[in-house]
Amino acid sequence: MAYSFLKFIMGQTLSEPVTTKDSACCANAAYRVGSSCMQGWRVEMEDAHTHILALPEDPQAAFFAVYDGHGGAAVAKFAGKHLHKFVTKRPEYRDNGVEVALKRAFLDFDREMLHNGSVGEQSAGSTAVVVLIRERRLYCANAGDSRAIACVSGMVQALSMDHKPNDEAETKRILAGGGWVEFNRVNGNLALSRALGDFVYKKNLLKSPEEQIVTANPDVEIRDITEDWEFVLLACDGIWDVMTSSEVCHFVRRRICEGQEPQSICEDLMNHCLSPDGHASGVGGDNMTVILVCLLHNKSYEDLVVRCGGKRKTPVESVGDIKEQPGVLKVVSPCPQGSAGTSASRLGMGLGLRDLPRKNSNS
Repeated sequence: MAYSFLKFIMGQTLSEPVTTKDSACCANAAYRVGSSCMQGWRVEMEDAHTHILALPEDPQAAFFAVYDGHGGAAVAKFAGKHLHKFVTKRPEYRDNGVEVALKRAFLDFDREMLHNGSVGEQSAGSTAVVVLIRERRLYCANAGDSRAIACVSGMVQALSMDHKPNDEAETKRILAGGGWVEFNRVNGNLALSRALGDFVYKKNLLKSPEEQIVTANPDVEIRDITEDWEFVLLACDGIWDVMTSSEVCHFVRRRICEGQEPQSICEDLMNHCLSPDGHASGVGGDNMTVILVCLLHNKSYEDLVVRCGGKRKTPVESVGDIKEQPGVLKVVSPCPQGSAGTSASRLGMGLGLRDLPRKNSNS
């Protein structure tokens, strides 16, 4: 095959990054959402993500999630397509026990993968950070080191806590389960201490799923959304290894202030985090995925721009703006290994509802 320039595998990185992005935007009266993902320097794309403005089983609820796979893309891909279904089918969910439903859904998903998953699904793993918003109450469930933040009146608020092996509570569970921590990694290998999959670390028959060396049991944070909430952002550690939560918050808010579209902001954020040299330190060399959920509060995006310090557009400037669309399901799954001159789609599936115009770009 002929390529405009050669990419070849060197260890776990390419000689040149794959900067083709799969970006999307969807909106309704409550949210304007942009997302984007990029393979970067890695030899394959192992991330997946989901945004659903109205859950089919509960149209009053919105669901957003980022899944950062490792050891293969299988678990992240399966979670991107199905984890939200495990949440809404829990009996606690119907009884307004959303926090319990999220916790048990993560463990149900893990059990399903263990007993009915393929060999590839059983050997891989994935982080999961989920934001579910229902009746102006936000629930954030997290297992691993992907992260969610909120911007409230210009200030960052953490919605999740990274799960690292050297954290005191995580180390205690790892040791009690029969594992160890070496070089800040579980058994000297895994750089996070909670994940979907990774069943090689979940074989202690004397321990419950919550007590395994690596557990899928998520922490859940609950917040009430008020009028001063501006946006929520979810991303994998390809972003957080490079920038702090506060830096990301200000980076995004400044671009909203300038009237930039959410999916374009996601692209800019990934470009900013991408290392110019994939072999230098590893920072900025990972897969990257970002979801930006702009909170409209039944007003226009322009109103959010003004709340973030921007100016209202003139009537001429407003012509051609994206119109609001009904609830959209967007699932983005890992794509085949990228190569020079290609533009492989990372779109997994939809519900027959039209996404807003999508821009694929090369940096």
